[in-house]
Amino acid sequence: MSHSHHHHNHNHGHNQEFNTAFAIAALLNLIYTIVQASYAIHTHSMSLLADAGHNLGDVCGLLMAWGASVLLTKVAAERYSYGYKKLTILSAIANALILVFSSAIIIYESISKLLSPVLINEPVVMVVAAIGILVNGGTALLFMRGREHDLNIKSAFLHLADDALISLGVLLAAVIVHFTGWLRLDPLVGLAIVAVILWNTWGLLRHSVDLILGAVPYNVDAQAVRKYLSEIAGVTAVHDLHIWGLSTQENALTAHLVMPEITLSDADFERINHILKHDFKINHVTLQVEKGDTKNPCGQALTC
Repeated sequence: MSHSHHHHNHNHGHNQEFNTAFAIAALLNLIYTIVQASYAIHTHSMSLLADAGHNLGDVCGLLMAWGASVLLTKVAAERYSYGYKKLTILSAIANALILVFSSAIIIYESISKLLSPVLINEPVVMVVAAIGILVNGGTALLFMRGREHDLNIKSAFLHLADDALISLGVLLAAVIVHFTGWLRLDPLVGLAIVAVILWNTWGLLRHSVDLILGAVPYNVDAQAVRKYLSEIAGVTAVHDLHIWGLSTQENALTAHLVMPEITLSDADFERINHILKHDFKINHVTLQVEKGDTKNPCGQALTC
């Protein structure tokens, strides 16, 4: 009991630390995005506007991830026995859809600027993009440590690091436009950034839909899990094996183990749970042990 209590506290501290990080990053980026979008419209710069669109997506992502990490600490209610963790997956889908919508607007604007180029105010664009590098790069560092363990924190880190690079691209484009007067470069860079947004969004959408459909999560090797379970001493067959994501952080497994000769002790179960958690990233394990009597075979034996 003391073991699980200690674990919970550790997790809580971990979440508190990143909740603060999410809050700081979301607020800084939100303020910057508003400033950036208004300057983009003011200077007619499509690359700056596209960068603001990318930032907007990340602000939404940060807010949702922050909300999600708060929800993960909420205790499960009687009806919602898994807590509210699935909301982390729904928020990822909503985030992806917002990005697709904002991309469409930027594509439309960029194409119209390609057809009839307009002057942009390059020095202002350079300054705003430079601030973006600092804001995004700085906030990305807040998530350096947690990115190994949690899809939400990893995605926050990658998005912010991406944004810093994209702001650098916008800055360089403005420098080139300033010295060559090649106005079409700006909307071209805008379109390139939208391509990056859509590419990232597609991955986000696919992963989230997979999680909602109960697909085996990307960080779990189902065949390795099956192999491990079937090699437990005394197991002659493994069936009805299911592995799915409860949230963007936690995975669950259920399986039937056919064991005609041996039964598993509590110590065995504890060892199996430990290995599944540490080696296979599965936190919730439910195993049903059967004798494998042919008179009453498991009803699922054929379908699994």
